[in-house]
Amino acid sequence: MEPLQRQFSLWYILVAVTAILILQSFIPASHIESLAYSDFKVLLKAGKLKDVTLREGAVTGTVSTDGIENLLPKQQAEEMLRQGKGDHQFSTLRVNDPNLVQDLESAKVRFVGQADNKWIGVLLSWVVPAILFFIIWSFLIKRVGGGAGAGMMEIGKSKAKVYMQKETGVTFADVAGIDEAKEELAEIVNFLKDPQRYRRLGGKIPKGVLLLGAPGTGKTLLAKAVAGEAGVPFFSMSGSEFVEMFVGVGAARVRDLFNQAETKAPCIIFIDELDALGKTRALNAVGGNDEREQTLNQLLVEMDGFDTNKGVIIMAATNRPEILDPALLRPGRFDRHVALDRPDLKGREQILKVHIKDVVLAPTVDLTKLAGRTPGFAGADLANLVNEAALLAARKGKDAVEMVDFDEALDRIIGGLEKKNRVMNSQEKETIAYHEAGHAIVAESRPRADRVSKVSIIPRGVAALGYTQQTPTEDRYLLKQSELLDRLDVLLGGRMAEEMVYGDVSTGAQNDLQRATDMARQMITQFGMSKQLGLATYDDVPNPLLTGSGLMPRERKEYSESTAQIIDAEVRKILADASERVKQTLLTNRHKLDALAKLLLEQEVVDRSALELLLSEKVTPLGKPNPGTSNAPDSQKASHENKGK
Repeated sequence: MEPLQRQFSLWYILVAVTAILILQSFIPASHIESLAYSDFKVLLKAGKLKDVTLREGAVTGTVSTDGIENLLPKQQAEEMLRQGKGDHQFSTLRVNDPNLVQDLESAKVRFVGQADNKWIGVLLSWVVPAILFFIIWSFLIKRVGGGAGAGMMEIGKSKAKVYMQKETGVTFADVAGIDEAKEELAEIVNFLKDPQRYRRLGGKIPKGVLLLGAPGTGKTLLAKAVAGEAGVPFFSMSGSEFVEMFVGVGAARVRDLFNQAETKAPCIIFIDELDALGKTRALNAVGGNDEREQTLNQLLVEMDGFDTNKGVIIMAATNRPEILDPALLRPGRFDRHVALDRPDLKGREQILKVHIKDVVLAPTVDLTKLAGRTPGFAGADLANLVNEAALLAARKGKDAVEMVDFDEALDRIIGGLEKKNRVMNSQEKETIAYHEAGHAIVAESRPRADRVSKVSIIPRGVAALGYTQQTPTEDRYLLKQSELLDRLDVLLGGRMAEEMVYGDVSTGAQNDLQRATDMARQMITQFGMSKQLGLATYDDVPNPLLTGSGLMPRERKEYSESTAQIIDAEVRKILADASERVKQTLLTNRHKLDALAKLLLEQEVVDRSALELLLSEKVTPLGKPNPGTSNAPDSQKASHENKGK
């Protein structure tokens, strides 16, 4: 934990000034009467003055109010008497009066002389306001300049945070599911602990290690684990923190960061989100950001200029390696690239074990089963799943987190928040039930499709009015054409069920049709699964490491218009053949479709055990109307998003 830092605030000055004003209003101040010099002479001759202080420009002293009614103007006398009888302080401007001292002696008034201190007046009128203005100005400059301790004179200083081993609090024991990456980085740890072991044979440790992977796969966590494992200082900084609005600041911060690192060697420099700093300079050929390029150039120079034998290791993380400048990736800079993929079944189980250390679990929780239901989840997703389940259990007042809490948390993450108050008419609800039942019946009838774990018609998220959740039996890294066709059939099951039962279709299949079209086009343009087009590919293949990261492949169209027409015809043919297969399956299993839809309308959620029971029993047909004769409403406005496939 970092120590709590107390920062100066402008509010402190405002509070102090307010407090002083309030105190002055309660504390009575002594009243000093201002007299004309002629009135002062009259009071002196009348013997009303008791003591007098002579200064260069003023005369002050004490005057008695007894009998002053006839000596001073009426208004001034009344004002003095209103303050109370007795002695009062007075002040008058001194004029050139050579007889003043003689008159004071004649009236037997005690008087003293006092020199004026000009420096106090100058101090109060000029120096103090200047100091207050400088304090307020410095405070505002710190606020505008970007944070505590970063004044205008320190704008080129690095913002890197230095973490020691006890402050990172992360070791390899806290990192799970990426064993290959840990083995790659173990060599870095061994070098930092025992560098002589590598130097004796003339070997050089890699200067830089670049961690690649989709968001949430543990890149930053792994970098902190390396520092914690080696017990060396850890400089952490984001790529976007180098670039500011002032020209040259980024390059200055890079120099300052490496200077700090050399003084703390052996140590690790970690730059998160490197793509914000190291974007290829070719992308900025027209109207580019010169400041970013200067910062990148300085980073390249610094990486060339330091020696790894000093014990300074550079690590960086990015989820967009395709836009990095080639000069960063060449040998001698980021020599080693470590790819962090999404964890497999065993890795997800290990990650879950790490995140449940501080969670009270019920004995019925099966982490292996839970890992099997979360294909494609990264480490951050699994951490969020455990936290959501713990919050749900605490909200219900349970003593431990049960499996049902994990199931509900998984539904919430995949499908969105449950819309309990959304009101639908009976016809819409029935349409959704048949739609989801169509997905489930087709999925269970295809041997190479993922098994259905849950069917629900409870609205979730923004547009999902129901969903069919499928769980793969194992992690798959390649798919055959027959498996893709089975998945295509499952996607079209909902739409074909609506068409068969009602003779009409709704808008609920929009997401299914989009995914089916994308899959069919990929089969033709990327996987070479068209006999008419042969083995050629026609689209860029996205990096499988970054699947699901939101990155879109570059647009590529290096084929003729006639080829594009053939591609469109092949896509339509694949979808038409799939719809015919699905229609035959649903006609054969129409009684099971009706039974499952009826069960969904009664229970809203059907789990795996209830589905298996329904499919294994002999179900009597419910006597639904023939296709095309239903009294379905004219407009089916159900919106659906088929999740979990």
